[in-house]
Amino acid sequence: MAGEPSPIFASLTVAAGGAVGSVLRYQIGRAVSSLAGPANAFPWGTLAINIAGSLLMGMLVGWLARPGFNPQSAEPLRLLVGVGLLGGFTTFSAFSSELVTMLHRGQAGMAAGYAAASLIAGMAAVIIGLVAAQSMQ
Repeated sequence: MAGEPSPIFASLTVAAGGAVGSVLRYQIGRAVSSLAGPANAFPWGTLAINIAGSLLMGMLVGWLARPGFNPQSAEPLRLLVGVGLLGGFTTFSAFSSELVTMLHRGQAGMAAGYAAASLIAGMAAVIIGLVAAQSMQ
């Protein structure tokens, strides 16, 4: 299709964003976990990152969905930020692993609270980001 970036350019764009997002995830996760303290078993870092990533994704989607906006012109931005940076930043694979670990340790209550908080707050953050982006139009 005309106007789409080449597969090589698209892949490199996603990779660049993913590298930055992964480093941000690691550093922010470390900082939040450090603030929570070594004895705290709840994965606050992953929860904070998933909520922030969901908010940012909602804002990006809202911005890209503006009336009269040509989505093809922003495809490199969508690939860099949406697929790459936010894909590398959000940590639902880590979320799943931590949830299973909690269950394995017999911490079903903590696992249920973590799953509920992640899903509800993440969806709410996407809605807030979407509304915020749409209100800036």
